[in-house]
Amino acid sequence: MQTQSFPSSFRHFFLFVFVLCGLFSIALVACGGSGPVVCQTPPCTRVPPAEFLYATSNNGQVLSLRVDPSTGAVGAASSVAGPAVSLSIAAVGSQFVYASDFQNNLIYGYSINATSGALAPVVGSPFAQAPLSVLNGLAAGPGGNFLYATVAAGIDAFSISGAGVPTQLVDSPFASGGNLWLAVDPFGKFLFAPDIGPANGVSAFTIDSTTGALRSVPGSPFPFAGQTVLDSHPVGIAVDSTGQFVYVALNATNQVAAFSIASGTGALASVPGSPFSAGNQPFLMATTGKFLYVSNAGDGTASGYSIDPLSGVLTPLPGSPFAIPAPSLVADPTGKYLYGGGAGILAFAINADGSLTPVSGSPFPAPAPMVLTIVQMPSGA
Repeated sequence: MQTQSFPSSFRHFFLFVFVLCGLFSIALVACGGSGPVVCQTPPCTRVPPAEFLYATSNNGQVLSLRVDPSTGAVGAASSVAGPAVSLSIAAVGSQFVYASDFQNNLIYGYSINATSGALAPVVGSPFAQAPLSVLNGLAAGPGGNFLYATVAAGIDAFSISGAGVPTQLVDSPFASGGNLWLAVDPFGKFLFAPDIGPANGVSAFTIDSTTGALRSVPGSPFPFAGQTVLDSHPVGIAVDSTGQFVYVALNATNQVAAFSIASGTGALASVPGSPFSAGNQPFLMATTGKFLYVSNAGDGTASGYSIDPLSGVLTPLPGSPFAIPAPSLVADPTGKYLYGGGAGILAFAINADGSLTPVSGSPFPAPAPMVLTIVQMPSGA
């Protein structure tokens, strides 16, 4: 298939990633579905909950776009001031969005207008972090109380106030390897972060549901199987929507590592056949209930896989790799649509077999989107 190149702005994006690596080395629309009922007698109609897509950009803005949950189309972008360069954005519940600024060791925080999706800076934002912390990846659990960030010293943990202000936990940062990204399982029980360097594995932690504190899982870090290089350069990481499996993009070996999660402890075990082949320089990823999509930085494509629900084994999807020149991918909460940040917002309908069909109107105008997250508002919001 014909591949596409990333725009020059995204070549700069990947350059920032490799600079960070150097710094680390130094330092439902139906009855019974979701949504409010708008009728009292059958046949009923349910209004899908509102969805909003948020993206950092390389022009110092954080973008907000409304998603049409019926078609997957996105509306016009609005923006607020943000970091000049951010490699991570995360939502805490449906109330707040945070973007990291690794160049200046800042966290930008925003509240979400539940009606319009517009962002407003949290009082006190941006929030300064320790000098030389090399702040990058952000992740939050489902409860809306805690935010986690990768830093040179490990993983920083913050409690989030009702006003959206992050406060560092007493024992934070928690010791870990050199991490750029991290992921929390959908139940908020475990946090996982791939280690760059000789550790060459995944650090695993349990999350205290009351305090947000992290505790290393016995046996952590868990090594990648079948590696023949000292550093396979793990980058993007994702936990599947069932909370059973962890997937990591191995940028240096063009592979995806897969682990099963022990539900009681958070310990990881390599999935049979792991690692699985990917495209050129796999980077960031997105999961739905049944599928995994991985952006390939080296060739402007995205590899798609079906996830075996019992074993976690990955099988390439029909048509994969897809011509998607986007470094960051995100799936909407319903698993119906996949979005990428490239020359605007690229939008795709996810077919029953996992193959992708461009949404009418895609790509949608947006100024230099980079990393993405998507928020679904509570029913009736």
